[in-house]
Amino acid sequence: MALAKFLADLEALEQSGQAALDKARNAADVEAARIELLGARSGRLKVIQKQLGQIDKADKPVAGKRFNEVKCRLETRFQEMLQTFAAGSAAVATDGEIFDLTVPGRKHRLGHLHPITQTINALQEIMGRLGFSVAEGPEVEDPWHNFDALHIPLSHPARDPLDNFYLATAQNASGLLLRSQTSTVQIRVMESTPPPVRIISLGRVYRPDTADATHYPMFHQIEGLLIDRHVTMADLKSVLRLFATSYLGSEVHIRFRPSFFPFTEPSVEVDMSWHEGWIEMGGAGMVDPAVLTAVGYDPEEVTGFAFGLGVERICMRRHGITDIRELYRNDVRFLEQF
Repeated sequence: MALAKFLADLEALEQSGQAALDKARNAADVEAARIELLGARSGRLKVIQKQLGQIDKADKPVAGKRFNEVKCRLETRFQEMLQTFAAGSAAVATDGEIFDLTVPGRKHRLGHLHPITQTINALQEIMGRLGFSVAEGPEVEDPWHNFDALHIPLSHPARDPLDNFYLATAQNASGLLLRSQTSTVQIRVMESTPPPVRIISLGRVYRPDTADATHYPMFHQIEGLLIDRHVTMADLKSVLRLFATSYLGSEVHIRFRPSFFPFTEPSVEVDMSWHEGWIEMGGAGMVDPAVLTAVGYDPEEVTGFAFGLGVERICMRRHGITDIRELYRNDVRFLEQF
């Protein structure tokens, strides 16, 4: 056998070994390549070793020396790479560059729920413990559910186009609008559910308010409704008291101020005191008999209360936020505090 071919086979084997090491991503890759090239029984180096017997006697010293050099270099390289992976000191990246695995990695930034979503989840959990189930409804509503069934007359300023987002489309002959309150969900539930009813609804509502520290054209409400026999204002205040203390703490106080809403009678404004001062959180009252009649209930048989509170105000009260606009500026530096 010609010496030149033997040396060429050794050169090709050494190049294959280096290529395998360059591609190795872990110790298992290195070991698999080592067995393929240097395996004691079927490795490619073993096949080449058998060719030594066919080399001319005069060329055997050169061939043997070259064989031993290639074998030692490959064994050393494979052993070093195995030790490298075992120690975790270095690895070969996909682009061929070496990087140090012992250097601490870059921490991935993990997202979390928006403070409004966190508040909604907490309020659902609290009201669930008080026996209220969650109900949902559409954000695009018709005048019947948004006004008529809630005993809001045609002349009421709450129907004014300047106070609502009516949908300006050619097909909107029925006067569809973005709901201005989550009370629409109460109507839909009562239309399809006989008493007793004990539900809350949480969701977005829309009013064309000028954005400032306490107002925003889109915000969230939590609406509560309880319809049953012998429900009183005392029940309403007890539920709101438990609701407030569960979320804000035992030092919270609730007070009612007389007010007027077309769909409740009597009606009250709900204020909460926490740490210092009072803040208006929403409206409440006993469901007006006209509303009960509109959904097919007998006001002589059942009574009930309803309340609607601003989720943003509750969230701001909990976290000491003074400007509602901060919740919607999408400034991660602000939101990641919660």
